[in-house]
Amino acid sequence: MQHQLSLYNTLSRTKEKFEPINPGIIGLYVCGPTVYSDVHLGNCRTFISFDLIYRYLLHLGFKVRYVRNITDAGHLEGDRDEGDDKFAKKAKIEQLEPMEIVQKYTLGFHEVMTVFNTLPPSIEPTATGHICEQIEMIKRIIANDFAYEVNGTVYFNVEKYNEKFPYGQLTNRQLEDLISNTRELDGQDEKRGRLDFALWINAKAETLMKWPSPWGWGFPGWHIECSAMSSKYLGDTFDIHGGGMDLQATHHTNEIAQSQACNHTAPVKYWMHTNMLTVNGVRMSKTAGNGFLPGELFTGNHPLLEKGYSPMAVKFFMMQTHYRSTLDFSNEALQASEKGYARLMNAIKTMDSLKTSNTSTSNISELKKNCYEAMNDDFNSPILVANLFEGARIINSVNDGKESITADDLNTLKILMHTYTFDVLGLKSEHSNTTTDKALQGVMEIILDIRKDIKAKKEFEASDKLRDNLNKIHITIKDTKDGATWSIQE
Repeated sequence: MQHQLSLYNTLSRTKEKFEPINPGIIGLYVCGPTVYSDVHLGNCRTFISFDLIYRYLLHLGFKVRYVRNITDAGHLEGDRDEGDDKFAKKAKIEQLEPMEIVQKYTLGFHEVMTVFNTLPPSIEPTATGHICEQIEMIKRIIANDFAYEVNGTVYFNVEKYNEKFPYGQLTNRQLEDLISNTRELDGQDEKRGRLDFALWINAKAETLMKWPSPWGWGFPGWHIECSAMSSKYLGDTFDIHGGGMDLQATHHTNEIAQSQACNHTAPVKYWMHTNMLTVNGVRMSKTAGNGFLPGELFTGNHPLLEKGYSPMAVKFFMMQTHYRSTLDFSNEALQASEKGYARLMNAIKTMDSLKTSNTSTSNISELKKNCYEAMNDDFNSPILVANLFEGARIINSVNDGKESITADDLNTLKILMHTYTFDVLGLKSEHSNTTTDKALQGVMEIILDIRKDIKAKKEFEASDKLRDNLNKIHITIKDTKDGATWSIQE
């Protein structure tokens, strides 16, 4: 491995030297989607960010077990312990079985992740596939006297837990402050304390998704699912737990409490959270009316979008903001990223035709060091992208004869650019080798031959006119000492 990796730990609120629990092996858990609707861009930003992290850890030579769950039960409207189940409610609207809803949106989620060229996790467990593990975990929490049962529902006793462990440690808040910001219990509420949350929920007669348990027929609370699945596949304590910052205050705080109450040990060494999305400076949300789905972003079929943007241009746009910083969508920013992505892809394509010399005027080893330093500094993708653009500048400068490069340096540069662009950032070329592409290649070769003949006859005005007309349809002709080349302006 090159240099020392450091990452920002939400738990300590500092950047820490990364030291895995077991040398060379990493356990990574990321809270996956709740599959009752189409995956939104906030989710995509989180999963794309952790895909980058996963890819870089693999590149450094770690063996990584990446677990990302599917929440397909137990998530109630408003993230509360009462109300309608999100899956049952959507099933009624679409007149389907709840598991049809789960299947439909799980497939849709996978399609979007494939379009964004993310690697699949090592394990993708579902909540409904781990009911037994959740029940066993709840039984242990009750046995440890941190939970109680009322009328078939089991609640976690937050105030009892806080007597031994700091409940609000992840958000650095005291229990008294958390209680003061929570609604008072009315006389009908079964909970003993305002912050108590359900581990198991008693099912009503009409509830569709329910399972037998020691406390009667019911279904798991939302938080217990991730605690049970992460400990099953990664152990009672593992290296990294990730998710969006919106999960920090409640879901992840409750995960820590459940796991600590059950296993008598902190579940996670490093907590990592991605930041929120904004559109033209305003937080993206359904209520603000400024949210758009990945499909709408790709087609441009949304009032806030001037046009559609390709998946790789969108992914490249996301990579130019650090995962812990707010990501602001605007047409101007997306279009700038679109051009930047094209410039990077064209430079990588140009590398294959570069001519080498006996000396190099650029320090490729320094560029390589800078790329590693960027990623080792809490996965700083914006700085990495800036260094890749420096690599693109060197390539174009060598191609134009303004700089020189040796064969060894060119080989190092090729490996560097390919590794970080494709293996780490997870980008890919969007120009497929279709029949249309081959036809365009053939047509352009004919046009360049005709233009060569025109120039040989010294008909320079006609030659320039041909070049300018092609430029109007976004095809650039570049004259070099070795002949003319062409490229498509993205």
